[in-house]
Amino acid sequence: MEGALMGLWPGSCLMKQVDYLRKRVWYQCFQTLFRKLHTTRSWDFLGMPETVRRNLKAESNLIIGLLDTGIWPESPSFNDKGYGPPPLKWKGKCAKGANFTGCNNKVIGATYFNLDGAGVTEELTPVDTDGHGTHTSSTAAGVPVPSASLYGLAAGTARGGAPSARISMYKVCWYFGCSDMDLLAGFDAAIADGVDVISVSIGGPGRDFFEDPMAIGAFHAVKKGIFVSCSGGNSGPELMTVQNVAPWMVTVAASSIDRQFQTAVKLGSGLGVSGISINTFSPRKQLYPLTSGSHAANASAKAYGNASVCDWGTLDQRKVKGKIVYCVGMGQDSTIRELGGSGLIMAADLYPDVAFSFVVAATAIKPTDGTKIDGYVNSTKRATAIIYKTKTVNMAAPFVASFSSRGPQLITPNILKPDIAAPGLSILAAYSQLASITGSTYDNRFVKYNIISGTSMACPHVAAAAAYVKFFRPSWSPAAIKSALMTTATPMKIKQQDAELGSGSGQINPMKALHPGLLYDISMSSYISFLCKQGYNSTTIRLLTGGNKLYNCSTLRPARGTDGINYPSMHL
Repeated sequence: MEGALMGLWPGSCLMKQVDYLRKRVWYQCFQTLFRKLHTTRSWDFLGMPETVRRNLKAESNLIIGLLDTGIWPESPSFNDKGYGPPPLKWKGKCAKGANFTGCNNKVIGATYFNLDGAGVTEELTPVDTDGHGTHTSSTAAGVPVPSASLYGLAAGTARGGAPSARISMYKVCWYFGCSDMDLLAGFDAAIADGVDVISVSIGGPGRDFFEDPMAIGAFHAVKKGIFVSCSGGNSGPELMTVQNVAPWMVTVAASSIDRQFQTAVKLGSGLGVSGISINTFSPRKQLYPLTSGSHAANASAKAYGNASVCDWGTLDQRKVKGKIVYCVGMGQDSTIRELGGSGLIMAADLYPDVAFSFVVAATAIKPTDGTKIDGYVNSTKRATAIIYKTKTVNMAAPFVASFSSRGPQLITPNILKPDIAAPGLSILAAYSQLASITGSTYDNRFVKYNIISGTSMACPHVAAAAAYVKFFRPSWSPAAIKSALMTTATPMKIKQQDAELGSGSGQINPMKALHPGLLYDISMSSYISFLCKQGYNSTTIRLLTGGNKLYNCSTLRPARGTDGINYPSMHL
């Protein structure tokens, strides 16, 4: 195929590879890097109830491709009852592999890529052993499944934003990460297969567009009329951390919906505090012995780290077993489980809005409340406490998630990124039965639906919203759909200064995007002029665009404006 993405060969090129590539239209060598994955109420919150108006014929002919960790096709969210055969335009395939039961008329494609070959010790199969790819796929296009929940939490009908659309999974991520080489191969296959929308919940270090596989892959997809949604990263609230910033892709931030998962703690003194977590463990006693990391320190604690933080190797198992442990900071649940602890109370303010799951009964509380608990532990030799199961509470929304990466971006600072926000906080969606809730080897809870957070979860919301617009506006270009989503977004109230460059144009409103009133369309030639304005030359542009055509910036119509492109930037 002319201009195929795999004309790009990440890593150090061997001579036999160069000889192969010289026979093709174009080629480029660059260092392979490994990228990271950025996970029912959300669609109702966005104004898209199950009864929303749909163009079912158009929807069933639309294919959403996802580059991710694979898929668990047995999930009820991928039931193909009532579906006809795949659209005639479909040219993809369904690969074979261990534990993979095959495709159906809902999941019409599933394949995997391990071209780099580095570090993969897993079975070569499209099956999802992580859960991430199954979660994003069902968020985008899962069929309605009533009575879905995580141990009763977030109970309701689980569904995707484009429930009648088809799904094609391109597994490009493995246990160690997502290789640039596999990422490019995934883009190449998705384009050739005939998908209409691509969702990529993967991120990595920023590079100039001509050497960034994400930017290159997305450019070729958009050139073929394929809308590309990418996660903006989970490195917030620090500024200048947003990823995937090429102007031809949509960069998605994570926002909240109107619910939160709170876990209460009660001390033997009668004091009660409330924390944030997803605790599915029911207490078996009225009260458990309570200690702290500093009280449970072993004789050699200083050699391993800080006992008050409960660092691995700092605690005495005899002082932890059967007790709830109070620790400063996050992420000590595996250590407490390994030592036989009954529960964990963590004092942390890094991500105050994120409900994590843990391998023991646990909750994260404010440091001010942690001081009270520490004082109680120090005041008595028989401190006790209980951690209750999580409950759902309503809250004001939307707001930008604390972890969602902020702008401004550094590659082309005049293009404001992220573009738009979508629900990415505590999202319930389908999960792989080969992955435990937390992913820990200590966790024996395997579920059909899991609650996770991340811009990874926000990204497929935008992919589905774009698909919804495309059902009714099939002639619109990817740039036009992007413009419609951005100019009709719901403004978000920004209470904290560090969130000002985190929300893009606001939270998506798919229904309003059908009637934007004004479209900022961008042609592929406009992107070339934009690159010229950024200082690209014919060589670097060709590295991005591929093919035989050489662009001479001096002969092109100069790009106008500060950013050099008709971009619908609307940061609020």
